[in-house]
Amino acid sequence: MSALAQTMLGAVLPGNSSTHLKTFDVPTPGHGQLLLRMKASTICGSDIRCIYHEHLGKGPEGYQGFIAGHEPCVQVVARGPGCRRFGEGDRVIVYHISGCGVCNDCRRGYMISCTSQTYRKAYGWQRDGGMAEYLLADEKDLVALPDELSFLDGAQVACGFGTVYEGLEKVGISGNDAVLITGLGPVGLATAMLCKAMGAQMIIGIDVIDERLRIAADLKLCDHVLKAFEDNVEQVRALTGGAGVERAIDCSAHHEARATAIRATRKWGSIVMIGEGGTVSLNPSPDIIHDQKTIHGSWVTSIWKMEELVERLVRWNIHPEQLVTHRFALEDVGEAYKLMATGKCGKVAVCFDEALTKSH
Repeated sequence: MSALAQTMLGAVLPGNSSTHLKTFDVPTPGHGQLLLRMKASTICGSDIRCIYHEHLGKGPEGYQGFIAGHEPCVQVVARGPGCRRFGEGDRVIVYHISGCGVCNDCRRGYMISCTSQTYRKAYGWQRDGGMAEYLLADEKDLVALPDELSFLDGAQVACGFGTVYEGLEKVGISGNDAVLITGLGPVGLATAMLCKAMGAQMIIGIDVIDERLRIAADLKLCDHVLKAFEDNVEQVRALTGGAGVERAIDCSAHHEARATAIRATRKWGSIVMIGEGGTVSLNPSPDIIHDQKTIHGSWVTSIWKMEELVERLVRWNIHPEQLVTHRFALEDVGEAYKLMATGKCGKVAVCFDEALTKSH
């Protein structure tokens, strides 16, 4: 610890569409904890919706003024007593919820659903997160980052790709399936990348923002990209021989896009809703019941599924880093959040050390 700096910069989000850089003490790891040097910290859409513009959450779900950022990928620089697996120099991803460890959900690995109002704390929300030079984390919250994956690959596993993988596992994706993705922000783009790796027969993406449609087309993640408008259901059915898609994934949280996902799904098909917020209006009998459709909700993922996803990314030779369109140094974190809030980009990252210099 003596070789480390005593203070560090970190960014907090006041809730008025701005960021504030402050100086913090570099923390000392306690029992079962590790001090981590930040390498890449990507920005999640939920941070924009719930923290950056205004503080929407309440109680254990609320932002409590800590260092922001819940998608960190890091390298261990110091360990506290009682650590059992990771040591100095190890490359790791942080599962962004630290749970109590003893409730039913935590025992299943779903710390996102931890029921303890005392011990459930999200990195970047109720404990310090990744928009700083160093991060203090519990060893139980860490997943090993393989050498084949970059820090920017790992940062996206921490939330976006893990969330998508969980949802796709619920509905199942195979070569039998035509897939519709409504919303081609970073989560929708991640969905397309994973569906392609899983062998989907056809991938159709819909969004209202031209920049997102262009990213999906340029990276060849979708077979068809459609601009969002009222005739999307008819367009999707025309592309699928009139039947509709077998699987639909909503990443938009927009009421019209969600309705499109439901109505463009064929009989006996499945829909999973990943995008948070917003509403949807549907008519249960014609939209769901008569066509025997199934709607799933899916919230983040478990830590064991996250480990499984990391293994799959290596096996499939795919790299989430491809979705990063802009990298910023910590000193420019305000510009990073401002850009992400426009939606006219792919994934936006705050980077350190080699993760930043490789962008030049």
